[in-house]
Amino acid sequence: MPELKRTGLYDLHLERGARMVPFAGYEMPVQYPLGVMKEHLHCRAQAGLFDVSHMGQILVHPKSGDLTDAALALESLMPVALVELKEGRQRYGLLTNADGGIMDDLMLANRGDHFLLVVNAACKDADLAHITSHIADRCTVTPITDRALLALQGPEADGALSALVPAVADMTFMDSVVVPSDFGELWISRSGYTGEDGFEISVPEGQAVALARALLAQQAVEPIGLGARDSLRLEAGLCLYGHDLDTATSPVEADLIWAMQKARRAGGARQGGFPGEDRILGELAEGVARRRVGLRPETRAPMREGTELFADDQGQTPIGTVTSGLFGPSVEAPISMGYIGTAYAREGTTIYGAVRGKYLPATVSALPFRTSNYKR
Repeated sequence: MPELKRTGLYDLHLERGARMVPFAGYEMPVQYPLGVMKEHLHCRAQAGLFDVSHMGQILVHPKSGDLTDAALALESLMPVALVELKEGRQRYGLLTNADGGIMDDLMLANRGDHFLLVVNAACKDADLAHITSHIADRCTVTPITDRALLALQGPEADGALSALVPAVADMTFMDSVVVPSDFGELWISRSGYTGEDGFEISVPEGQAVALARALLAQQAVEPIGLGARDSLRLEAGLCLYGHDLDTATSPVEADLIWAMQKARRAGGARQGGFPGEDRILGELAEGVARRRVGLRPETRAPMREGTELFADDQGQTPIGTVTSGLFGPSVEAPISMGYIGTAYAREGTTIYGAVRGKYLPATVSALPFRTSNYKR
């Protein structure tokens, strides 16, 4: 086994009593003494601080000096419109492969003369190689290795960060700014992975612990581990790469059509031109055989990842599989996401999951399971 990496906050995690586990090649905190359930509920009620420094940060500069050239270069790798993305704004994106599957999902911010990409930890080396190999003739692609990344999430995140960086108070959802601070230059977006208002903060690595301590010193803020991060994102209906998304699954199957702007679809100003366009545009026109849906089990037993799904309570007609599932602390019920045949994907349909030798009922549900609280 390769040696696990550690983020710059590793010692602080131990100091705070974290239980560390392997995740995406790193030793990461899965929970603190508060426990997963209370961490989840604290983030929903006040503010939680997450170490997400394992994720990748990449800068893309156009060699011509014209940002449109970088936007077009990146558009050649994903079915997302970036030419129209205004300076200081961020957008969700999807890297697709030649077969129309999803290589990674990521965030892209227009920083005026370049783009900042934040990619998943397990994919970051492959993403960097893929992006560089395809657009290095037009853009300079630079991995960032000297900055940490923190996420501050919850209804009191605004007040907690504003106390240290007043400029963030005027930001709205998916804004992206660069601001000076007592902790060096901060790259801040008003976004996150919990369904709550909050921020993702890129900070010079040498200042990360100081910033984390300053945030944790505030009464509203508690450290939150991977366990609660997973339950928070699932309640928010958000996908986890490698579980709900993979290289065989298309954006249309994943119900991520909203992430493909009209300019990139058939009849749009810049239709197609991305890997897998034939499959993806074909599915947009003709539909798909399976689709990602939310599921609400009708018993107290969670239907976890890998649970096989059936149209009947005898297990005679297989229709899909759960990709994420757990007990949702805020909705006080088990929740799942998975892929099922489109014929069964209508909201309110009853299907059945194989749980410990029984076929238990679940209802196809709208996503998210809980209304998100972004600052618009």
